[in-house]
Amino acid sequence: MDFLKSAVASAISKGPAFGYSFGDRVDIDDSIWTLYNGTKREDGSKCSIFSFDASANKSRLPLARNALRKLRTLRHPGVVKVLDTVETESYIYIATERLSPLSWHVKRKSLTEETIKWGLHNVAKTLKFVNTDATSVHGCIRPGSIFFSESGEWKLGGFDALSSMKEDDAVLPKYGSLIPDSTRYMPPEVSKGGWDVIRQNPTHAIDAYNFGTLIFECFNGSFAGSDQLGQMKNIPPSMHQTYKRLLNPSPKSRMSVSQFLEQGRRVGGFFQTPLIQVTEDIDNLGLKADDERDELLGKLDEVADDFPADFFKMKVLPELLKSVEFGGGGAKVFGTVMQIGAKLSDDEYDTQITPVVVRLFANPDRAIRVCLLDNLPNMIDHIPQKIVNDKIFPQMVTGFTDLAPVVREQTVKAVLTVVPKLSDRIVNGELLRYLAKTANDEQPGIRTNTTICLGKIARNLGSNNRAKVLTAAFARSLRDPFLHARNAALLALAATSDLFGEEDCATKLLPVMCSSLVDKEKIIRDQAIKTVDIYLARIKKHAQSMPDTVLPPPSLTAVGGAATPRMGTPANDSASWAGWAISSFTNKLAAASGEIQSGSNSTTTPQQRPSSVPPPTSAKSQKPSLSTTKSGMTLKNHSASIPAIVGPDPSVASEDAEEDFDDGWGGFEDGGETKVEEEVDPWASPAPTSSTSKGYDDQGEPDFAGWLAAQSKSKTTTKTPLPKGLTKSGLTKSTRPVVGGRASTTGSVAKKVVVQPKKEVPKTVAPAKNEDEDEGWGDAW
Repeated sequence: MDFLKSAVASAISKGPAFGYSFGDRVDIDDSIWTLYNGTKREDGSKCSIFSFDASANKSRLPLARNALRKLRTLRHPGVVKVLDTVETESYIYIATERLSPLSWHVKRKSLTEETIKWGLHNVAKTLKFVNTDATSVHGCIRPGSIFFSESGEWKLGGFDALSSMKEDDAVLPKYGSLIPDSTRYMPPEVSKGGWDVIRQNPTHAIDAYNFGTLIFECFNGSFAGSDQLGQMKNIPPSMHQTYKRLLNPSPKSRMSVSQFLEQGRRVGGFFQTPLIQVTEDIDNLGLKADDERDELLGKLDEVADDFPADFFKMKVLPELLKSVEFGGGGAKVFGTVMQIGAKLSDDEYDTQITPVVVRLFANPDRAIRVCLLDNLPNMIDHIPQKIVNDKIFPQMVTGFTDLAPVVREQTVKAVLTVVPKLSDRIVNGELLRYLAKTANDEQPGIRTNTTICLGKIARNLGSNNRAKVLTAAFARSLRDPFLHARNAALLALAATSDLFGEEDCATKLLPVMCSSLVDKEKIIRDQAIKTVDIYLARIKKHAQSMPDTVLPPPSLTAVGGAATPRMGTPANDSASWAGWAISSFTNKLAAASGEIQSGSNSTTTPQQRPSSVPPPTSAKSQKPSLSTTKSGMTLKNHSASIPAIVGPDPSVASEDAEEDFDDGWGGFEDGGETKVEEEVDPWASPAPTSSTSKGYDDQGEPDFAGWLAAQSKSKTTTKTPLPKGLTKSGLTKSTRPVVGGRASTTGSVAKKVVVQPKKEVPKTVAPAKNEDEDEGWGDAW
């Protein structure tokens, strides 16, 4: 093999320029030619090269030169296509399209009946042209003279003895005996009278007989001699009669190949097969009406298994693409294109389909755009990422804002297909901007699909803005009036729960999901429960890894030397929620000194006051005292203007044990009025007390209503405005607020205490700081 290649290369180097390179040798039947696989040097395209060595086979040189001359001049779709030729005194080279011998498939019996009929039909059309139009005789019809092209079509070659009977120096009568293996395929009249008798018989006689032997060999796998031709077991019954007429011993009574072709094309004839009909009609696909096109495509699906795969690639596919792009083939034709394209290699796909797809995306026809988007999953794997980013996506985004809802919806669905091949810049920029528009589309189905799309491409989003985008999008969808949009948001939240931080889950997502727990639709409520459970489980798991507290240890003291408040340990029973959380008093029992004085029975206190009014404090107690200012109430020696709440004294627990909480909670009685003792203004400056006086603890809360009434009364004299947030709508001359009574420790009915007009309070000027604090406090209330 290496010797042959080197010899051929040496011969080429000494002869005329030949722009093709020799490859592997291809084995064929006995022939004067040696067949090689080759490539074109210019572009690397595939080809075949027929080589004839003149120095080694001089006797058959006239046959080789005849084949070269006929191939240069004869042009027909069924004839081998010649690319280039070179002829010298020592060799002849013929470069053709890439071919493979039919004899390979015949010997392996790898051809189906439908494929054989389709191939015989092609050869019959070519022989009709040779015999009728060219008035010539081929003289060498056999499997070794027929080749498969790259498209799988049967092409006629072997024109070594092709002769016109009008020529005086015809090759066949003179050199017919030099044809390899001619005796086996020789007609009976030639066997008896030699090759010269062909001039006395019809032009088609020899080729018709050889066509009959070709039929026998294709269906049986081999042909040894004329004795086998009577065995028609493997030949289709519909062809028996015409087959016999092709092999008629009398050349003048023999059926021509043209007649055989017409007989097979009749209604119900053996050439009326879907495969042949598709081949006949595929060239005119763009000119057919819609119903005819649909019928043809239906037949194409039926014969997909019988067709050679290469025929779909080389012949059917280009015609289908033309029909889609220029002939209005529509979605159905493009669907067939995708079926064929699935069998192509990446290089073939880039060459044949990708350029057409790019041009179709630029087509403004909505039907074509929807067709492309529907079939995008079938072709996205074959399209390079650069083409998707630079050529397809810029045209695709026009569908997001199209007036037709179906285009917008299909564009949103197609995002899932193209997003793996989009750059991060496009995904987190342009794509999100368009999805934000479709998320607010007027069509509820498009809004729903946008939510689903965001949930599925969530992991393709950038980690920096992923949580922010998804939180805003899903929160909006949860408020959507469309049922399925809300359900899609909950499903998306459940599927993307791992993409959010625990803090976002607790503070941003759970609050917006909780409203769905009471949605009017049961399907939403059920899904909301499932989704909330997912987030709660995650938060609980995270909470277990958190520290118990971030407060300093109890051994450390607070700033200023004060002891750190002691944290109570709640009980494990059901009433633990009612226990005191923090005890303001430490374990210094000495702080609780003195005698407990009852608020109702005390005889040492010269005057009574409402139970909720804070008692005046002594200088010894060092507690902040209340003072009345022009702007309202302030606390001395305290930075905030919030009334101090006196904590309960454990020593009075025995007296409060029988207190009526029902009466005390309401603060008002429906019975008759009780006698109310005169009381001084509780918000006036307290009178100085001796150091021996004891503080009064009524264990209640500040009397806000009493303070409000006092402020209303003092307004007439001091013109003091009410704090912000309080209006005088509830204070009139006809109705005076009643301070809530305190239940007696003896179980008697609580007294109603009516606020008496207070004495005029001297005007005092409060510091600016306290005035500001009062204003702020009013706002807080």
